[in-house]
Amino acid sequence: MDISVAFLLLGVLLALLLLLHKKNKSGEKGGLPPGPLALPLIGNLPQIDKHVPFKSFLKLSEKYGPVMTVHLGRQRAVVLVGYETVKEALVDQADDFTGRMQLPFLVKATKGYGLGISNGERWRQLRRFTLTTLRDFGMGRKGMEEWIQEESQHMRANIETQKAAPFDPSFLLSCSVSNVICCLVFGQRFDYEDDDFLRLLAIISEMVQFLASPRGQMYNVFPWLTEHLPGRQHKVFGHMEVIRSFIKKKIQQHQDSLEPSAPPRDYIDCFLNRIQQEKDNESTEFFYENLVATVMNLFLAGTETTGSTMRYALSVLIKNPEIQEKMQQEIDDIIGRERCVYMEDRKSMPFTDAVIHEVQRFLDIVPFSLPHYTLWDVSFRGYTIPKNTIIVPLLHSVLKDQTQWAEPQSFNPQHFLDRNGNFKKNPAFMPFSAGKRACVGESLARMELFIFLVSLLQHFSFSCPGGPDSLDLTPEYSSFANTPRRHQIIATPR
Repeated sequence: MDISVAFLLLGVLLALLLLLHKKNKSGEKGGLPPGPLALPLIGNLPQIDKHVPFKSFLKLSEKYGPVMTVHLGRQRAVVLVGYETVKEALVDQADDFTGRMQLPFLVKATKGYGLGISNGERWRQLRRFTLTTLRDFGMGRKGMEEWIQEESQHMRANIETQKAAPFDPSFLLSCSVSNVICCLVFGQRFDYEDDDFLRLLAIISEMVQFLASPRGQMYNVFPWLTEHLPGRQHKVFGHMEVIRSFIKKKIQQHQDSLEPSAPPRDYIDCFLNRIQQEKDNESTEFFYENLVATVMNLFLAGTETTGSTMRYALSVLIKNPEIQEKMQQEIDDIIGRERCVYMEDRKSMPFTDAVIHEVQRFLDIVPFSLPHYTLWDVSFRGYTIPKNTIIVPLLHSVLKDQTQWAEPQSFNPQHFLDRNGNFKKNPAFMPFSAGKRACVGESLARMELFIFLVSLLQHFSFSCPGGPDSLDLTPEYSSFANTPRRHQIIATPR
């Protein structure tokens, strides 16, 4: 080899080593939190299990501590591990951690608009409006309770048509949950046999599965590369447009029939009225693209997460028939089998309430939460986290924190019961995240889970063709979301 070429290669190697040293010089107080050595371009990706990445983060935290720096490709991220760490960031220093990462997949789905991934004034205006509007339409109140009770009757009637034969409950549960958010947002529910509605639910399910798959992770790390590669992502991108077209059609129908002097029928009416009120306000965030994207946020989030949680709950109860029987005994004692269930009943049903909470804790449906983002330099636990850093609050590490739960890796309703059998809260229960970016639909989801599940257990006992031991409670996908496996179940009338 020519000596000049050898010196050139040596110089390049030294430059790379110096770059790596500078990039990874962290862990000293006042600097970035500690973390593993990151390689150029790919960062720490080789050290992360693409199938269960949160487990890799837990393993790394054993060496680098509860606040650590990792590099996801070229993106710098600080991972927060454990209840105390996550609480300190999202609750105690809430203002510093309100930023939301512009997750490439969600940016593409919403074209960068809407509530879900917004920051600054857009986020403040849209969140305040959305919370107020949903509360006005009964989220967490009596009016919403009646909608869910009515939907539970449709769900029960549909299950009765199965005549105790095995069936997959996935789309049935998604229909029921989605119809509640559809009433809020679109002002209507859809029939369980509506082909267009079923297609939308299938698309939503596929989108979540894609996000939770290795290819979905790859897109969020290297979107510029994945856009040009063949693969499933292009089919999913096409499906996004189907949902956008559906939402735009509903908005147009509202525009054509809107009467400004009449009471608003739903969320879309309220948003359209606000657009008209602020048409001369140059700084308003109430315009068409934000309406489309925010409705998409509500429709997607309000369908998949609660539907998946209900599906998982049934699997857990089949796997643990003694728990199912104890819940049914409590339901029979407090409500009976004839009248509707009310949220007011929950305070008299501590075991049922504890089981539902434990289902959410054990499923751990969004182990990473939606990533946050630093909008300015942040001081946290003696470190300086620079502006434009991804923040990953590892909710998995909160819901499975050994210091907060007696048996974190086991399904145990006693986590939410005191010695006298009364329901007890646990501050580490964070399935909806915490702080200022906590899920806007939390109270709605809590109401749906309680009323739907209690109504089902009032009227049916659940089993499966292969018996309890045949069920696998480990998720089918474990990344962006933990998605439960699908099982055939049997609903036997009581």
